Amino acid sequence: MTAVKVAILGFGTVGEGIFNILKEKRKQLKETLGVDIEVAKILVHNVSKEREGVDASLLTNRFEDILALPQLDVVFEAIVGEEPAYGYLDAAIEKGAHVITANKVMFAKFGQALQEKAKKYGVQVGFEATTAGGVPVIKTMETILRVNDVVHIQGILNGTSNYILTQMRTEGISFETALKNAQDLGYAEADPYNDISGQDAFKKLMILSALAFGKQPNWEDVKVVGISEITLEQVQQADANGQRYRHIAEVSIDENGKIHAEIGPQLVDAAHPLYAIDGVDNAVALDTNYIGKITLVGPGAGMYPTASVMVEDYASMLSKQSVVVPV
Repeated sequence: MTAVKVAILGFGTVGEGIFNILKEKRKQLKETLGVDIEVAKILVHNVSKEREGVDASLLTNRFEDILALPQLDVVFEAIVGEEPAYGYLDAAIEKGAHVITANKVMFAKFGQALQEKAKKYGVQVGFEATTAGGVPVIKTMETILRVNDVVHIQGILNGTSNYILTQMRTEGISFETALKNAQDLGYAEADPYNDISGQDAFKKLMILSALAFGKQPNWEDVKVVGISEITLEQVQQADANGQRYRHIAEVSIDENGKIHAEIGPQLVDAAHPLYAIDGVDNAVALDTNYIGKITLVGPGAGMYPTASVMVEDYASMLSKQSVVVPV
């Protein structure tokens, strides 16, 4: 039985979810992967804060303690912002550890650099959780792209915006009231700017663009429009016409290799693949040259949808390591 040590950076909603899953599924992962996974350190701001079910000896506020771990196999990153997240993962890769992240802001900007460095050091980067939460769009695209070309992507990539537009239509309430409901339910932050402005969806779309096309458009050229100007009257008129407002992020590549991207509200009818996606769900529709159109739907955020795909990323890495190719 191989024993491996892992570290978790951040112990908010997602970090706690990772910890709980690894603890609850430790026996199952031993049986299915032949690996005993031990959480060896958790990076937090406040080491004196009590955390139920967590041994205080696991907590540290020094990233150096993470790097000093013997036999460190993987670092799960669940903190916020570009830095220090990028610096932490860059250093972990240099140490020879795999890295798995849910940080869309950081990965949209530095993802390609991290992946190139990982190849150099012989480790892997997991980033399924950066885009669409529990929807396995990254793994699906990686599989499809072995044979197919993806030429166009459309997605509902922000569950908060989708919830607000759904509530306006189904409950007949204003944008402001729907936003307040989303905040009360924990779907929206106290400062909801990134969600309702389209910036959150923009970062996720850039990650999908890099995966599908190997590059991103110039960020400054991408039109990003939020949902705050949509009125209840507009939503009701659209509904009467058999249409719905969806906040859609889309990117495509033309025959000359130029990438076109935009994010904003669109009116769609029942024939559109994103018409039926309500509430906090995310969805991604992929146009491919051989398979045709594929639409993936699922929860876009939350402790366990996000944490579970991060653990699944690690399970995939371990499975790849265990495969013996005959000579």
